[in-house]
Amino acid sequence: MSDAAYTLGKIAARFALELRGDADRVIRGVATLATAGETQIGFLANPRYRAQLVDTRAAAVVLRAADADACHGACLIADDPYVAFARIAALFEREFAGQPGIHASALVASSATVAASASIGPFCAIEDDAVIGESVQIGPHCMIGRGCSVGAQSRLVARVTLVQDVTLGKRVLVHPGAVIGADGFGLAFARDHWIKVPQLGGVHIGDDCEIGANTTIDRGALGDTVLEEDVRLDNQIQIAHNVTIGAHTAIAGCAAVAGSARIGRYCLIGGGAGILGHLDIADRVTVTAMSLVTHSIREPGEYSSGTPIQPNRQWRRNAARFKHLDEIARRVGAFEKETKS
Repeated sequence: MSDAAYTLGKIAARFALELRGDADRVIRGVATLATAGETQIGFLANPRYRAQLVDTRAAAVVLRAADADACHGACLIADDPYVAFARIAALFEREFAGQPGIHASALVASSATVAASASIGPFCAIEDDAVIGESVQIGPHCMIGRGCSVGAQSRLVARVTLVQDVTLGKRVLVHPGAVIGADGFGLAFARDHWIKVPQLGGVHIGDDCEIGANTTIDRGALGDTVLEEDVRLDNQIQIAHNVTIGAHTAIAGCAAVAGSARIGRYCLIGGGAGILGHLDIADRVTVTAMSLVTHSIREPGEYSSGTPIQPNRQWRRNAARFKHLDEIARRVGAFEKETKS
């Protein structure tokens, strides 16, 4: 737990929230409504948890004005309680800033450039012509490949690999195990065998992006694979070569985007979703979890595919009927023609 402490009055003033309650009450952390203690702030964003307001021990609750009357203690009124809670929670986050300098076990090529304020952790390797910017933190066992650049205040937590020709913007956060800049899956079939297509591009990642653990982003075949600013990728996602992801888009875990797909800005892609290659996704599109996108989406909105879960016996009966759908549709069409005539 963080050692930070703030009064409710200071928190309300800092984030322009309306306070109902004791402004001098000291807050030392955040928690859920169910687990919060007497020095912690909870939040209510989902109406299904409204009943927990009765029994919560939280010192204060972040909620909407419409829910304030149901809160028996102090509360902070917010238009969007979840956003407000996220900002408050950041006050209590423990940040482990590395000490500037290069660990004795790290290997840094003579042609690499490392800012004096950067921190290079144990057993890192920084190869030729790499550039490490101001206040960058490179955690243990990271590899920064030839020609890669890491922008100011970025952090690579541990075991991150930037293979080649990868550019990270400012304040990029990359979690353990991520691999950025590996070869894309480019193959040409020559009669009876595969020929590897050289991957000659790179990866460009904009400012304020976050890359989840064990996520992979392939380098472009010719041009670059591009993530614009403030893109957020969850764990174990595959981004193929020459994909472009627009600013402020978020993609949940285990999704996969095939080569040369273009995803717009402010999109939300659910967990386990798949997007086929060479498709265009408009701005402000939501693709729900486990959906498969097989054609371009030109209009904003929410899109889904797949079969919702159901009892196995019912699913097996329905699955057995799938192969008859075309026949049934033809018979219905023929019947409609007959009745109209």
